[in-house]
Amino acid sequence: MAAIAENWHKSKEKHNSKRRVHYFSAEYLLGRMITNNLNSLGILKEVIQLLEARGIDVNLFEAIEDIALGNGGLGRLAACFLDSAATHEIPLDGHGLRYKYGLFKQQIKDGEQHEVADDWQRFGTPWCKRRDDSTVEVTFADQKVIAVPYDMPIIGYMTDNISTLRLWQSEAVQEFDFQLFNNFEYEQAVSEKNKAENITRVLYPNENSYEGKRLRLKQQYFLCCAGITDIVRNFIKTYGNDFSRFAELNAIQLNDTHPTVAIPELIRILQDYNLPFDVAFEIARKTFSYTNHTIMSEALESWEVELFKSVIPNIYSIIVRINEKLNMVLETKSLDYEQIYRMQIIQDNRIVMANLATFVSSYVNGVAQIHTEILKKNVLKDWYAIYPERFQNKTNGITQRRFLSLCNPELTDFIAIILGSNDFIKDLSIVEGIKPFINDATAKEFATIKKQKKAQLADFIYKREGVKLSSEFIFDIQVKRLHEYKRQLMNALSILNIYYQIKDGALTDFTPTAFIFGAKAAPGYKRAKGIIKFINEVATTVNSDPLMQDLMRVVFVENYNLSYAERIMPAADVSEQISPAGTEASGTGNMKLMLNGAVTLGTYDGANIEIIQQAGFENNYIFGLRVEDIEKIKHNYNPKALYDSDSNIKRVMDSLINGAMQDTQDHSFTELYNSILYGTYWHRPDHHYILADFNSYMEAKLKANNDYKDWVEFSKKCLMNIASAGMFSSDRTIIQYAKELWHV
Repeated sequence: MAAIAENWHKSKEKHNSKRRVHYFSAEYLLGRMITNNLNSLGILKEVIQLLEARGIDVNLFEAIEDIALGNGGLGRLAACFLDSAATHEIPLDGHGLRYKYGLFKQQIKDGEQHEVADDWQRFGTPWCKRRDDSTVEVTFADQKVIAVPYDMPIIGYMTDNISTLRLWQSEAVQEFDFQLFNNFEYEQAVSEKNKAENITRVLYPNENSYEGKRLRLKQQYFLCCAGITDIVRNFIKTYGNDFSRFAELNAIQLNDTHPTVAIPELIRILQDYNLPFDVAFEIARKTFSYTNHTIMSEALESWEVELFKSVIPNIYSIIVRINEKLNMVLETKSLDYEQIYRMQIIQDNRIVMANLATFVSSYVNGVAQIHTEILKKNVLKDWYAIYPERFQNKTNGITQRRFLSLCNPELTDFIAIILGSNDFIKDLSIVEGIKPFINDATAKEFATIKKQKKAQLADFIYKREGVKLSSEFIFDIQVKRLHEYKRQLMNALSILNIYYQIKDGALTDFTPTAFIFGAKAAPGYKRAKGIIKFINEVATTVNSDPLMQDLMRVVFVENYNLSYAERIMPAADVSEQISPAGTEASGTGNMKLMLNGAVTLGTYDGANIEIIQQAGFENNYIFGLRVEDIEKIKHNYNPKALYDSDSNIKRVMDSLINGAMQDTQDHSFTELYNSILYGTYWHRPDHHYILADFNSYMEAKLKANNDYKDWVEFSKKCLMNIASAGMFSSDRTIIQYAKELWHV
């Protein structure tokens, strides 16, 4: 820390001296910082050599500081943005929560997921600096706590600029009641400490109970109150109470709806400085922008009014005034009753956070071309009709520093030799220069590197999972959050179908393949946990069959995290991106795998579309219904008819209920079977169109499998994907944000 202190201090002063961006996110999936920071400083190789000379493997740090303050793509995107902003000297700093326990550690026992706490701070936090001089008091209806900031430097690649991620930790105003302790009331003596620390104890507490929901809301308000108070306080130090320049000098980006209460919180604070509500509202509208990350109704956040009032009643009263202002605006428009109703921030006794974020923002953006169009035409169509100028697309990206330079040095060196420099580490668009050099010779060199990365991963998996994989196999990868719409179940059913077809002689020409899964299911998500169990049952069936030894292997890696991803991405041949069209907002795993030379096996969904536009249909494997196709069939779709008429579909579906696989005690497989064929009271049958896409998926999967036989030509497809990955750098994304949303 001492080595970077001067540059960090200068960077903070520079950020404070002009218009700057504050990035608010409930998640930051940071991973290991030591290797990333050493790489950014340009001394990683030197340090690795010094450590090796002393018999120390740099990967030992993997278990010490894999910082999982995020759940998946949203949190990793936030971390990539910090890296890109620091590298390109964009004055952006982050605000987040310093969870005591990050995303849980996953253990697989008898094929089922079990969660244990991830105490990421147990070895200390060398990259965090506690700032007691900048604490904030946060008040709830039933509680008052102290928000203590811990600053983490985000070191830009080969630049003196260092951004700051400020993580807020909740602590008690009075940690210990000495009098109660002396009276032998030991638990009560520390009850305030425990209640306060609960707020930042766990990333995304289980919301299956009323108290869980209240804690989640407390987390969100805690982050927003601390962050907004801090921003206003710093503004006042320089400009006093003249807030006429606040929006000119501060841009606040809301990463999804989790930090949306920052909007009424800023208005509340400005009113405390005697600004009229309308003035405070307009300052807030000019200050905030909102990134939408989902079109799925169950993920579009809303809060029950009574619960909200029980936690932050003063904020609710401001939201009521915002809703009144909204209705004043809507009265001037020629709108029908239904449209006005859909746009209400408070409706059906719930607070709709997406409506709040859209109304009080300068800009609203989606994260892929198709996602933004769906927002305009469907999810936020009423808003787009009134405020079309607010809507923009900002296709997500990834940082090539971590997901190429750091995790795949062999491929990085190979690209640098072809291009004659490693400038692509800072400007990924340069990789397009590979295209003229794609030939048999470079394809063979690439294939050698890919085989080396597969051997490294196979060795790691054998040590961790006890499953032997051959580097001669195709590595078919699906690693991402476990959710029904991501259709890991469809992948597992397809593997079972291949297995059955090989066994009965219907499939005789199959290229040996290792199917590798990695995913965590939310602790309260029973169906997702059932899918994990099913995948592991399929793995047991395949791996225990001697006839499959040289043909197929299936492995579900335990505790998939960012460090595991850094090993898996470089080894992948096939990238499974198989959500139904119109459901995955963007995806970033697809970009990481593409950049490391995997072909995409996917639907016409999210950023897959833009990957195809860049790299070509001929170099990837696209299947399935498109958005317009789903729209046509969704009201008359009958998966039971497909089940009855297709013997392959029937056979794999029946494996869920016929005892071929060992079900969970609560009969998860039976529930999955029924949900697909018959639906439930809350969704239609097969609402993610697994059976509708199944045969198209099988065809594309087997085509990729067959194409791999000509591994030189297949490697050319992989190289074309690498050479076409330039636009998927988070550098491009963050520069677009800076120019087109934040104007910095």
